[in-house]
Amino acid sequence: MQLGSSRFDLKLKHPFTISRGSRDVSPVVFVQIEHDGIVGFGEAAPSNRYGESVETVEAFFAKVDVRRFVDPFQLESILDYVDGIAADNTSAKAAIDIALHDWIGKKVGLPLYKYWGLDKQKAPLTSMTIGIDEPEMIQRKVREAEEYPILKIKLGRANDEAVIRAIRQVTKKALRVDANEGWKTKEVALEKIKWLEQEGVEFVEQPLPAGDLAGTAWLRDRVNLPLIADENSIRLSDVSRLQGVFDGINIKLMKCTGLREALKMVHTARACGLKVMAGCMIESSVGISAAAQLSPLIDYADLDGNVLISNDPFDGVKIIGGTLVLPDRPGIGVIKRSEELLGG
Repeated sequence: MQLGSSRFDLKLKHPFTISRGSRDVSPVVFVQIEHDGIVGFGEAAPSNRYGESVETVEAFFAKVDVRRFVDPFQLESILDYVDGIAADNTSAKAAIDIALHDWIGKKVGLPLYKYWGLDKQKAPLTSMTIGIDEPEMIQRKVREAEEYPILKIKLGRANDEAVIRAIRQVTKKALRVDANEGWKTKEVALEKIKWLEQEGVEFVEQPLPAGDLAGTAWLRDRVNLPLIADENSIRLSDVSRLQGVFDGINIKLMKCTGLREALKMVHTARACGLKVMAGCMIESSVGISAAAQLSPLIDYADLDGNVLISNDPFDGVKIIGGTLVLPDRPGIGVIKRSEELLGG
């Protein structure tokens, strides 16, 4: 097997702002694993929240030697080896995991959802994310998202109420709120959520900093909206300790090291009585199409990262009227739009 990688800057249609900061470009690293004339594609979308950058991703790849394995069907051994190279580096590990799964699907000639025995018609609607902005721009973004029946609203700053009021001036759609750890005390979060309960919100994601599990448990006992863990839900080992603190977890391939661990997290969450959401970073169709293969197993989807960018170098899963439409191509279902975009 051969492993190759290349950097790429995803350009956002609008500056994307959450409680921790803003950006208009999101660098990623694409991976290719080639064996037996077949190429599997993967993607690392690193986040500084989890200590990663394109530099750390590339440094991690330099330590990986896939040539020691016979073929990608040795998936368990390969991924155990990759995970053991160094701690953390979850998006780098996810890129390799995705590329291996893509290769396997292509080799057997099946989309991954079929390989796993899933019915793609059971995929839930995905939300469209509206980043933090001034009220006028928020309303413009909401209008641009007309075809999406569910909106995910980023909050966590002083203008939260102004943002929601601006949205409610132009739409009555169901809203999901993500505070991204932006409410720093349980008392502030309680006040915010009690107000949101009157605004047609379905649930609130990560209301408090990840280190405040006790505060989150206190909050959950006092609000009527479900709480979904994001920054608290990184890998499989996190899931059981979130039982009784949150109502559900958000699984992101870039946090959990990829599809192998994501599948384990889904089934563990079910055993713990937790709802399951699949989310994403700002990613191309590679990362989003990979995550979408799991969508028939989940309750909520927030898989819109590829829709937020203007220069996606791959074609993969589509979103039509909020519905995830998985391509009937083998593997994760992506094809390159342009060789030039990826440097060959």
